[in-house]
Amino acid sequence: MTATDAVLGAPVERREGREKVTGTARYAAEYPAPGRAQAWPIPATVVRGRVTGVDTAAALALPGVLAVLTHENAPRLGAPDDPTLAVLQGPHVPHRGWFVGLVVAESLEAARAGAAAVRITYETEPHDVTLTASHSGAYVPDSANGGFPAVTEHGDPDGAFAASATRVDVAYTVPPLHNHPMEPHTSTAHWDGERLTVHSSSQGTSAVRGELARLFALPEDRITVRAEHVGGGFGSKGTPRPEVVLAAMAARETGRPVTVALPRRYLPAVVGHRAPTLHRLRLGADAGGRLTSLVHEVTTHTSRVKEFVEQAAVPARVMYGTPALRTAHRVAALDVPTPSWMRAPGECPGMYALESAMDELAAELGVDPVELRIRNEPESEPDSGKPFSSRHLVECLREGARRFGWEGRDPRPRSREEGPLLIGSGVASATYPVLVSPCVASARALPGGGFLVRVNATDIGTGARTVLAQIAADALGTPLDRVRLDVADSGIGFAPMAGGSSGTASWGSAVHEACVRLNGRLAEHSGRLPDEGIAAEADTSGTADAESPFARHAFGAHFAEVGVDTVSGEVRVTRLLGVFAAGRILNARTARSQFIGGMTMGLGMALTEDSTMDPVFGDFVQRDLAAYHVPAHADVTDLEAHWVEEADDHLNPMGSKGIGEIGIVGSAAAVGNAVHHATGIRFRELPLTPDRVLTELLAHEHPSGMLGV
Repeated sequence: MTATDAVLGAPVERREGREKVTGTARYAAEYPAPGRAQAWPIPATVVRGRVTGVDTAAALALPGVLAVLTHENAPRLGAPDDPTLAVLQGPHVPHRGWFVGLVVAESLEAARAGAAAVRITYETEPHDVTLTASHSGAYVPDSANGGFPAVTEHGDPDGAFAASATRVDVAYTVPPLHNHPMEPHTSTAHWDGERLTVHSSSQGTSAVRGELARLFALPEDRITVRAEHVGGGFGSKGTPRPEVVLAAMAARETGRPVTVALPRRYLPAVVGHRAPTLHRLRLGADAGGRLTSLVHEVTTHTSRVKEFVEQAAVPARVMYGTPALRTAHRVAALDVPTPSWMRAPGECPGMYALESAMDELAAELGVDPVELRIRNEPESEPDSGKPFSSRHLVECLREGARRFGWEGRDPRPRSREEGPLLIGSGVASATYPVLVSPCVASARALPGGGFLVRVNATDIGTGARTVLAQIAADALGTPLDRVRLDVADSGIGFAPMAGGSSGTASWGSAVHEACVRLNGRLAEHSGRLPDEGIAAEADTSGTADAESPFARHAFGAHFAEVGVDTVSGEVRVTRLLGVFAAGRILNARTARSQFIGGMTMGLGMALTEDSTMDPVFGDFVQRDLAAYHVPAHADVTDLEAHWVEEADDHLNPMGSKGIGEIGIVGSAAAVGNAVHHATGIRFRELPLTPDRVLTELLAHEHPSGMLGV
């Protein structure tokens, strides 16, 4: 075996791991800057209306306060591509939490005190923040997120459903959900004349630079955006957020570097959220358990600032073979914060509803839930008719069933009890599309025998640095320790954001191509390398974004075991096992971490994560990690992630599929299906909190009046 054998796929430790555990990794708020000031934003305290008066005198009189920016004195900005970034540009308040001011001070404490001292008066208007399936303002949009058609239809789904031997007509509800990365959204901005440098907690520096160029009327080459370390994002940092605009604005006004770190409780209103989705599923099947009709209709909300439509019905266009299919989205524009991406947008809530409904159909048919899914494998993608580049869902289901011990399961609900606990198990499928975008990268051979690879990738905690170095070492045929990587700097060149499970494929394709070209140049070179080395560049525009004749998706299967406490209503997930088909696995260690992370987020979606929109105050009630409950280590007792070997030549040079998001897709449905198996009760609204579960258990108690006996 040579030094380069098995570089790709090896469980290599993260390159930045030591920096993170020793505290030397710097995040956006931690870069030293002489004279740096701190800023604290002021959120609107009304749901809808306009600012009628601003009194800053008390704030400006406080020690350390340097400036107070409001719509009355803030710089005028250019028209943003994203209207949520038009901060302090006018008196209008489109939702509670919209920023109406910013206090800049010598310290964070002074800025916070100054913000509390600013007095703002408002004129209010009637508001509507409540989503219902029959909302009078709901409409069919032109498209959903990702450019997907809002409605698709094949065959006669209504007629086929009416004629089906077995029918399921059910509704599911997914509440608003929030990303809550460990590092809140933060930016530090500094002006040097007409040059702007920003350290931003962002999933992509190219998008931030482009938006700042529009807003401040600057050529992009006068702006540098860096995001060397990012403490999570899960979609909420996928686009520029208001804090980076406020930091640049305040730095220009004060002539000093300025840091804006958003308080966590402000995040739900200004950095996006997963919109609530109301699902109606109608599944029809013949006597053999084969689908004859599938209808998935979704109603969701958006803000009045910017339309964002969660594409939750789209997964139904991919999953199962049926001669009649309709998927549709409706959206109501309300006086709420603008929703946005949250890990696996569309697929995550959509597959929860679809896979729960498939479990209900299996129960109606008396067919094993794993077998029902296998019986309905499509020959090609149902919506487009394209052949799949690879589809190993059946292998995932069968391998997962083997590892989980599914064959020993008693299919009867409420068939296993252990004292006060009802034990059950459930299954759900998963899918996520293969996405890839154009990117530029360069590779340079250095005289000392090493290599420098540069690509503007952002590592948000996924191990991107490590995997990209592995891709480069493999393409160059060199040991991994000879490859140095520069990332997360807009000056390197264009790169897409870390999102959509597309980062590795997009950045890696460009890195691979640059390294292959460098090999070609080195083969033509003889003698000693020049002092500056030899370099090659790559730009995957036109290839990465070329239309594919194949439907490209990753697939997976989740299996869950739960114990439901009949005394408290608490649900504990005792086992969670996932098996995935995600192309070539490029790093076994970081891949398993990604799968497990996604599965854990799905567990939280199923059991604890919930956000309530107060209809009177127009505010999300759960605004911090004390009220918005994410899983802790104690909630994850036995968690396994596996994958099947999958070769797919129709993807990218590495043969890889994204793995960041498929772990969360289907995970919540597997837990919900397990709870049904344990209790015999079908819960159709998330999360499965003790109060909700206990209420239903009491309503379905045994004739003896005792539960679980």
